[in-house]
Amino acid sequence: MVSFSLEYKDNRLIKGKESTYKTVDVQIKHIIESWKISLFSFEWLTPEGKIRSFDELPEGEQEKYQAVMDDIQNNHTLERPILGIGIMDNIEIGSRRDVLLTVASQEQKSISVHIPVRHEEEFMPYL
Repeated sequence: MVSFSLEYKDNRLIKGKESTYKTVDVQIKHIIESWKISLFSFEWLTPEGKIRSFDELPEGEQEKYQAVMDDIQNNHTLERPILGIGIMDNIEIGSRRDVLLTVASQEQKSISVHIPVRHEEEFMPYL
């Protein structure tokens, strides 16, 4: 595991819509537990819900992982992921799953994210 401290900045996708999002810290393990049923989780997670090793990731995801690791190692500010609630009432990662999952792979317990204000109540168990 790499020793680092993390700084976050607002995701560029919320620009102009800041009033519809809230910035919160979430517990990564709970997010992954919910996200593992997502149709999009297979690239990053094993069927058991564990984060795949670098070598198990698809090539495009390996590049994203490495870019985030480079940012971490160079103390660059990371863009916050955007989370939402999916159609199966699970967590969905709408943007920057590479950041969330790379940070998770480094055994971090929590991460700063954006959530829709209208879903704030549904996120309470994950804070």
